[in-house]
Amino acid sequence: MNTSPPEGAAEIHLIGNATLLLRYGPFTLLTDPNFLHRGQHAYLGHGLLSRRLTEPALPVSRLPVGLDAVVLSHLHGDHWDRVARRHLDRGVPVITTPHAARRLQAFHGFHRATGLRNRQSHDLVKDGARVRVTAVPGRHARGALQAFLPPVMGSVVEFMDAYGQVTLRLYLSGDTLPFEGLEMITEDHPDIHLAVVHLGGTTLPGGFLVTMDAAMGCDLVELLDPPLVLPVHYEEYTVMKSPLGHFLAEARRRGLGPRLVHCPRGGRVIAGPGPRVATPGTAVPGR
Repeated sequence: MNTSPPEGAAEIHLIGNATLLLRYGPFTLLTDPNFLHRGQHAYLGHGLLSRRLTEPALPVSRLPVGLDAVVLSHLHGDHWDRVARRHLDRGVPVITTPHAARRLQAFHGFHRATGLRNRQSHDLVKDGARVRVTAVPGRHARGALQAFLPPVMGSVVEFMDAYGQVTLRLYLSGDTLPFEGLEMITEDHPDIHLAVVHLGGTTLPGGFLVTMDAAMGCDLVELLDPPLVLPVHYEEYTVMKSPLGHFLAEARRRGLGPRLVHCPRGGRVIAGPGPRVATPGTAVPGR
């Protein structure tokens, strides 16, 4: 990663699961840090474990020095694991839910953790550029099961130029299921450029679904109507029962295939500005 993405564009590096390294101008952001190795177990709470089936594309030791922030959707072992807890700089800002922020500050020493409620925003400013992270609704489970899972948030990440104009707007779904509250996202942010959708059909004992399967993921895409969609969070853990192929097939069936951004684990894509995506080393379409 020696070269910078084009002006007004962001480089997205998929490390694995929902862990992305985002580079835009002077900023480097990390999402949902999960660096467990293949065969290790993530702790999901209440005695539940899940074994990782894959290897992260980048070890935590090779992260860029001086991360500007971590955007954390919720405090679960496959999104914030013990490797992240032990090895990330405790001075890095962590933008997350109020629940996660309290625990990160009180028990793990991440004193710059900031909790956002729905529609609250946190700005990062550096070298004349600005990134704004806004919390949007997410719901990890339905019914009584909600009480046993940590609160989750989606995020809208807006990258701005020196004049305060948004050049790129990303949506990170977090581990949500479809529910009526997601309609608020389209009301507040009707012009999302790229939606990063957490899939996998994560299924807990008893058959309880707690992340979107193929059909649910396509429902969310149809609701938000973004020009580009990057699927993540699939086939990484034993609890994930809905493979990527099911989502791709359902997306093609609904006519959503041209929107899909194909980025394998370890891959990089360059998004923006505008409805464009390219792999590093190639021209950005439309330029």
